[in-house]
Amino acid sequence: MKRFMLCALSALMAGAMLASCSRDQGIEPTTSTPVQEATPAPTPTLPPYEANALTGEARDADYPAGQRITAVMVNNITRARPQRGLSDAQMLFEIKVEGGITRFMALYNDYHDIQEVGPIRSGRDQFFQLILPWQALYIHEGESVVMKQYAADYDYGLLNNNDGANGYRDYNRVNWLGESYNNGLPIEHTMYTSGENIQQYIDSNSVDMNRDYNSTFFNFVDYRQDNPVRDLSNSQDSAYVLDEYGPVVTDGEYVEITHSASYKTRFLYDAASTGYTMQQYYSTDGSWRDTVDEGNDTTLTFPNVLVLFTDIHVYPGHEAKDLQNVDYGPGGIGYYSYGGKTERIYWQKGTPLEALRLYYLTEDGQCSDVPLEVNIGKSYVAVVDVDEAANYETGLLADHDLAASDAATTESEAPDADVAE
Repeated sequence: MKRFMLCALSALMAGAMLASCSRDQGIEPTTSTPVQEATPAPTPTLPPYEANALTGEARDADYPAGQRITAVMVNNITRARPQRGLSDAQMLFEIKVEGGITRFMALYNDYHDIQEVGPIRSGRDQFFQLILPWQALYIHEGESVVMKQYAADYDYGLLNNNDGANGYRDYNRVNWLGESYNNGLPIEHTMYTSGENIQQYIDSNSVDMNRDYNSTFFNFVDYRQDNPVRDLSNSQDSAYVLDEYGPVVTDGEYVEITHSASYKTRFLYDAASTGYTMQQYYSTDGSWRDTVDEGNDTTLTFPNVLVLFTDIHVYPGHEAKDLQNVDYGPGGIGYYSYGGKTERIYWQKGTPLEALRLYYLTEDGQCSDVPLEVNIGKSYVAVVDVDEAANYETGLLADHDLAASDAATTESEAPDADVAE
């Protein structure tokens, strides 16, 4: 097991070799034959780069070119699990909100592919700022006062949907504890929507879903390459020798992220599928359970796992409601896990209208000007309070007792009414 913190890098040395040849002294050739220069092979012409905006994969015939991304806020209170529709998302964000709980934002290329998603919960600006540059359709039920102000300031209009896009209640849903609405489950854990309902919202309100994207969400490896996979073991940073915190690229078969005492997420690398199985901590009994999509009984897996550390603190004047302010301005250190390896990176965003950007490090551990290449496929992205950096863990699976439970904790849930106006 290794624990990673922010660190500095040492110099990488490069060498060059010069080869030459010469004719023997004093011997003249008897004949002279003109040397014919070889005709250089033509450079192959690649087809146009037309990638899936969220995964970097080559677009297939069903790709919704010219359509906006759809983002849906999904409840992650322990009592709200299991959720539906998360396995169909191309990208999943997890960020802390008030009370130390976390919430999900699921991103979809095509809302038509959403069979059902939920339980839907209210919007927060720390998620909205990530999809604002992409002008995505943002679906939630309720919103914080800060989120409402952001939507007004950036004139988001009908793209900021506040009713779950014609969302509906499933009063018969049963959570993992066996609770239903008539048996102890609060009503806020029962809201769902579907591609059909989203379409009804779009049609009835004449929402403009037309949007052409000229770039992908991350700088993905080019799918047109013969072998479009970046091995983190051979990262351009991998030869850097650091101080007591170790090298840039390390073992990453096991990845554990702590958002708060009651909300932790971990990923277990499966070499057979080359993906990471997602598990979450259950504060009620301290156990770890697979994150399962109730809609299709699929355990969530991701080839890409990204963890971005920054300062998260309460908005001044909103202490009583514990509204969390995620500082995207300065950027910071992050970690990228793929293929059983973890690589230290740097991230930047800046203003709400700027897109999230990932970079390699320089030799002194700062942000370079070289964009990080993210491997093709789905991504899980966590934005985490830098105060929890010391609790971030990566290492080998063999070094962890995966069946062990942690100590149970107590979590508190803040009703959405307490954070709205």
